Amino acid sequence: MTTTGPDLVVVGSGFFGLTVAERVASQLDKRVLVIDRRDHIGGNAYSAPEPETGIEVHVYGAHLFHTSNERVWRYVNQFTEFTDYQHRVFSIYQGQTYALPINLATICQYFGKSFSPDEARALVAEQAGEIETAEAANLEEKAISLIGRPLYEAFIRGYTKKQWQTDPTELPAAVIARLPVRYTFDNRYFNDTYEGLPKDGYTAWLQRMADHPNIEVRLSTDYFDVRDELPADVPTVFTGPIDKYFGYEAGELGWRTLDFETEVLPIGDFQGTSVMNYADEDVPYTRIHEFRHFHPERDYPQDKTVVVREFSRFARTGDEPYYPINTPEDRAKLERYRELATKEAAEKRVLFGGRLGTYKYLDMHMAIGSALSMFDNRIRPFFDQGGSLDGRLED
Repeated sequence: MTTTGPDLVVVGSGFFGLTVAERVASQLDKRVLVIDRRDHIGGNAYSAPEPETGIEVHVYGAHLFHTSNERVWRYVNQFTEFTDYQHRVFSIYQGQTYALPINLATICQYFGKSFSPDEARALVAEQAGEIETAEAANLEEKAISLIGRPLYEAFIRGYTKKQWQTDPTELPAAVIARLPVRYTFDNRYFNDTYEGLPKDGYTAWLQRMADHPNIEVRLSTDYFDVRDELPADVPTVFTGPIDKYFGYEAGELGWRTLDFETEVLPIGDFQGTSVMNYADEDVPYTRIHEFRHFHPERDYPQDKTVVVREFSRFARTGDEPYYPINTPEDRAKLERYRELATKEAAEKRVLFGGRLGTYKYLDMHMAIGSALSMFDNRIRPFFDQGGSLDGRLED
């Protein structure tokens, strides 16, 4: 990048921010400054080799790429090849291991009997008839009305209680929209058209997105420390927490966060699969990742493995936010922040996007698709035609 100032500032180097930066740099030939408070690129998708074993670890929790969006799939393939990895998840409950999502194999194993698809469907329907979905007053009743009490108590209750640190009877029914049950033996976790993991890892993929002469990346830089030094007339795409941007004027938004406990074990294989859920309430973690299984094609050590235990809790001020809690109080605060965001776009040319900037849980493909839409609908017209920016939060 030349010494000339940027045409656009992007705050945050996750998938949303880097997609916007790459499109503006490559398609509009504009200069982009990307600022990130962390000392690495990529936001929560960042991955790095564990020093002792060289096994690539997803530092902020497992990231599985999958999409049915043709445009997103074509776009990401410009920067990485993908393996043929298909994600499968298992759950341990009372000393037995079951396949998830709940499918015909899970049902047959749990009830100790072979069922045809129609027999299994009838069994679940009978058990779910205990409670009418429309009358469900909390998460527990909603789940029972969808899959019946036995399957709920085995695979949902304990796991959910650990995830939310709250008894499911005290959680609103709206927390779950549906609980998938497959009446086949298909245990592939995702149903999307495309699925895989980046062959060279997430960090290599993200670095390629940022590798453009029009893009400058400044790491270990807090936007709030430097924003007064940035040109006031340069538009900004902000992907940090929207409540923090506005000084928590309407209050802090609620999030859940994750804690990770990493261990190198002197064995070649700990659990035989990449992700194992733990459904029992007395096991403090929700799941264990074993990262060697994400890339079986790689030449990893045969005498060591890396496992990461994942714990879920409510985020406190200063924690990394992962999942929006989205209570009615949160939604009321968000409405106020949406109003402020619209005003900020009109007056200061600031757009808000990404998971933190919109207070929405976005999978990677959703963040990329949302960023492409923002580029098409707001950023490109702004640079091509001038005028004001539309300040709606990007879906």
